[in-house]
Formats: sequence, structure tokens, C-alpha cells
Amino acid sequence: MDEHAKIPRDLIGKLFDLGVMGIEIPETYGGSGATFFHSILGIEALSRVDPSIGVLVDVQNTLVINALMRWGTNDQKQQHLTKLAASAIGAYALSEAGSGSDAFALATRAADRGDHWALTGRKLWITNGNEADLFIVFATVNPEAGYKGITAFLVERGADGFTVGKKEDKLGIRASSTCELLFDGCRVPRASVLGEVGKGYKVAIETLNEGRIGIGAQMVGLAQGALDHAIKYTKDRKQFGKPIAEFQAVQHQIARAATDLEAARLLVYNAARLREAQQPFLTEAAMCKIVSSEAAERVTSLAVNLFGGYGFVKDYPVEKLYRDAKIGQIYEGTSNLQLQTIAKNILG
Repeated sequence: MDEHAKIPRDLIGKLFDLGVMGIEIPETYGGSGATFFHSILGIEALSRVDPSIGVLVDVQNTLVINALMRWGTNDQKQQHLTKLAASAIGAYALSEAGSGSDAFALATRAADRGDHWALTGRKLWITNGNEADLFIVFATVNPEAGYKGITAFLVERGADGFTVGKKEDKLGIRASSTCELLFDGCRVPRASVLGEVGKGYKVAIETLNEGRIGIGAQMVGLAQGALDHAIKYTKDRKQFGKPIAEFQAVQHQIARAATDLEAARLLVYNAARLREAQQPFLTEAAMCKIVSSEAAERVTSLAVNLFGGYGFVKDYPVEKLYRDAKIGQIYEGTSNLQLQTIAKNILG
């Protein structure tokens, strides 16, 4: 999957069969009827094997389904949640060429055409772009209004004027598609506004705050997978007549990595617990994302080192996990933005 940069469709079908593509969707819509914390546990477990699958499930649950559950009308829920639970994949289209960290500097426009909206613009870095059937697209209806002009729209694949463009050739999580989206007067029914016109910024902010916990879970799972491989290898690999796991220097490095990872995991779980208890969690979500993404980079780097020369070749899994880890400090809010969020909250 990494080499071909593609997730097999039959594997996606198995994810739906497992129920992990609609974890929080109520059973009345065909979902699993579980909780946000269960989503986090699922993302972590899947990322332990392949973070590309972890982020597919993460975007589906913590961004797309979460936004629909909170902001969707009854008709929108009935129409889309049933599909997302059964076979449809969702994508979250916020980023643009000129609006990365400055998320609301959107150039994509939505023009009121009376019976519908017409979307024109270009989105970049959209996870699940190749596979998605439903896209939550953010555009501004009034550039002069700043963030108060931003509106969220539900756009289905195949809509007139909508094209999925170039798929990025990435360093890591290569099986997960990352694409540009092109809108040329894309026709969107008035009933497909998610939330209220001009309140898209609220949809985006509140959803991304929860999505960051999902990325934290992805990074924790990824790092655990790398550490598992490293522990097994150090028990099997012999040098100077004994397994390298018996050398104190190796033991101490593994102990440090395990401690690093457990601290990150507990930050993720705490943020998820607070969100589920409907307590403030913005600071904790930022903390768990920055700590888990940095821990993942350190732990996967150690795993490569412990594998020696074998860690640098594709015959063994740790070089892939090392590449996969880097994105954690970039997407859904860079580490610098997380630090800014934390500082702003604790300093008032």
C-alpha cells in the first residue's frame, strides 16, 4: 500500500464491516452507537499497524461524522450518516494554497444563486480526497466580512463543477490520499449548508479541536507499533554473543521511549475524557497533539537506530513508520500553532 500509494477498496469494505467507519453514528442510522473515546481507541489500534488506515478512520469519525452529528439538520443526518455508516467515505476540505495555518484566509467563494450556491476555488491537502463520496467544503460568502463570511457546505462527489485534482506524492502515510479539489461554479443546493450561513468558522474550529485528539491517537499508535518492532528485534538480534536487548544502553533507550510514549498516551486519553465529559479541552487537545507527534518522531527514530542498517531499508517496517511520523507535527495545526494555543489559554 505504501509503495503503490493506495488503499485497496476491499480493505475499506472490511473497515465498514468492522463498524469503525461510523463509531459514533447512532444505531438508528446504522452506526456503531459508541463514543468519542472509542473512536480514539480505534484510531490508535489501527495506526499501530498502518497510520494511513488510522487517518482514514480518524477523518471519517472525528471530523466528518462529528461535524454532521453536531451541526447537521435531521434531513442531512438521515441522508448522509446512513451512507457514512454503510459504505461512504468523508473528507474535510478547509486548507488552500494561501490558507494553511491562517485557516480562514479563504479564497474559495460561494455565490448565492437563489435556489442554489455556486462554489468557485481550489482546495489543497485534502485527506481522503481520492476515496471520498462526501466533502465538507468551507467557502466564504462575503470576503469583506472576514471569518464571519465563512460557510460550510456538504458537497457530494459528482456534483456539477466539482473535480478531484492532483494526488500528492508524499513522504509518509502514502497510502492515504491527499488531493486538491477544484470548484468551477460547483452547484450546491441551499439545503446542503452545514450549520448556518456565515457560521462555518465555528464548525471548523470546534471540529478541528476534536480532530487534534484523533491525530494524537494516530501518533501514539504509530509510535507503539515502532516500539513493538524494536523490542522484538533487540531480543532476536545477537551481537558479541548475546541479544542486544541484554545491553544496558539498549535497555535504557527502550525504557525512555516507553515512558515517553506512555506520557503521550495519557495526554491523549485525558483530552478525550474531557471532551466526552463536555468539559473544556482545548488546551489539553493542543498539548496531546504536540507531545504525541514529537514522541512519535523520537520513538520511530530510535527504532530505526536499533535496527541498524536494516532500519534504513524497506525490507523492515520501521523506516516506513519513521516517515509516517513526520506529518504529525504539521497537519490539523502545526506544532507552533499548538504552542500558541496553549500559551494563549494559560496566560489568559
